[in-house]
Amino acid sequence: MYNLNPYLYPYYYYNPFIFYPVFPQPYLYRQATLMDYGPNPFVIDIEEATVNNNNFRTTLWTGNHLQLTLMSIPVGDDIGLEIHPNIDQFIRIEEGQGMVLMGNSKDNLDFRQHVKEDDIFIVPAGKWHNLINVGNTPIKLYSIYAPVQHPKGTIHHTKKEALENHHM
Repeated sequence: MYNLNPYLYPYYYYNPFIFYPVFPQPYLYRQATLMDYGPNPFVIDIEEATVNNNNFRTTLWTGNHLQLTLMSIPVGDDIGLEIHPNIDQFIRIEEGQGMVLMGNSKDNLDFRQHVKEDDIFIVPAGKWHNLINVGNTPIKLYSIYAPVQHPKGTIHHTKKEALENHHM
């Protein structure tokens, strides 16, 4: 008997003694609407989701201890100088170019590094930081906060909206 199940490749027969994983459809969010899916199990093409996000900030998944957000930073704009006293942050650039600034005080940002597509940077808790778009296309990035930084379901269409809601 031939089976086209990809988990059988390169074995084209069914072996009843092997467990072939089957994933229920509700947990496959390959081309998902950009919204907060936490704290449910979740799978997505993160690059596609990040590139398709046009909001300044969209929380994509919020759990008890970790949060995934997508951001789009317009040309010539920045995230905004900020500090998270008890939160570590991982950031990956999917598109665009920027300048990362970090330091122990907002008046002494002594760490400066150019970042581009496929680069990551990590912001340790308690560091002042900013990301400035220095390219000619929007920066598309995703960020992982541990623990959670923004309320579940947060969507800010613009930086101004984020500032008005005090969720920087």
